[in-house]
Amino acid sequence: MAGLVLLVGLALPVTAATPARAATSGTFAYVTNYVSNTVSVVNAATNTVTTTVPVGSRPNWVAVTPDGITAYTANFVSNDVTVINTVTNAVTTTIPVGTRPFAVAVSPDGTIAYVTNSGSNTVSVIDTATNTVTTTIPVSSAQGVAFNPGGTTAYVSGSSDVSVIDTATNTVTATIPVGSSPKGVAFTPDGTTAYAANLISNTVSVINTATNTVTATIPVGTLPYAVAVSPDGTTAYVTNNGSSNVSVINTATNTVTATIPVGFSPEGVAFSPGGTRAYVTNYGSNTVSVIDTATATVTTTVASSSNPISVATARVPAVATATCPAGHVITGGGYQQSGGAVPPTQVTDRPVGDSWQVLADNQSTNYTNLTPYAVCAP
Repeated sequence: MAGLVLLVGLALPVTAATPARAATSGTFAYVTNYVSNTVSVVNAATNTVTTTVPVGSRPNWVAVTPDGITAYTANFVSNDVTVINTVTNAVTTTIPVGTRPFAVAVSPDGTIAYVTNSGSNTVSVIDTATNTVTTTIPVSSAQGVAFNPGGTTAYVSGSSDVSVIDTATNTVTATIPVGSSPKGVAFTPDGTTAYAANLISNTVSVINTATNTVTATIPVGTLPYAVAVSPDGTTAYVTNNGSSNVSVINTATNTVTATIPVGFSPEGVAFSPGGTRAYVTNYGSNTVSVIDTATATVTTTVASSSNPISVATARVPAVATATCPAGHVITGGGYQQSGGAVPPTQVTDRPVGDSWQVLADNQSTNYTNLTPYAVCAP
């Protein structure tokens, strides 16, 4: 049965609407352009900018939800967060937050986003279902932010420490002394270790997350700004803004094993979902360096806009929708699949607007034949 319409207590079958496919699907990198107040969307298959999205004033950081359908930018001067639908690359709303929002991270389950407000030394907690701020957490200083893989803890970097936030209570439970002016912070996939890039100390602090103590300090390049850990957890990449290169850290030994020259004044870094590439934003060159992680070399340079500062990558899923006849409302829905051996994952569990959305990972050919249906009521 393709769908249900509920009329005067009777369940009548109807034909589901023809699926409306995604305007965008595949793997993309999202780059905040600080001076031009935009986000460049880079197609990872071609390493070209496919579109540019206007956002708030001085977008400093970007994060994408785990399902790949929403991007959040922390806009440093307009004191707000721009919400982008990655399927359509359209801005859906703008969320006021604290003063001078610096960074943003989304929890592993996608339910909340943390925004660090560097001007007010707070963290705004956003409910991603409603895109509203539900609470504000005071911290000693607010710069970078990252969630542990379980989503139970968030680390917020400050002037010379990292605040540990219990996400269940939204309270600071510990403070970890690190180097001077830590910016980026990142966890290993197993959650046992975190890395903080100390801008002024020219080091990276290695944190044992079980004890919330620094177990090692790694010398890197000049003015280390951001850090990202590969999806397999074997390496960490650190952008060195002052020396225009990237330090590659072996996470087993916590030593620098390679240094990769990139563009001028690199700031952001993110691995592709599969870990085969890393994207580095070059603030001073208006470019993005694409690194082959197998060879630790730059293979492509992508022209961006004015002063790219942060980058996040995501797989954007294919989308299909079904709608109800005029005069009816959606009360639920689902999908049928044909032509594929592996069932797709239904990501959206509630009606969206006036249509029912079904999302599937477009990276697999098994996930291409989706027929959604809507359950409707008068």
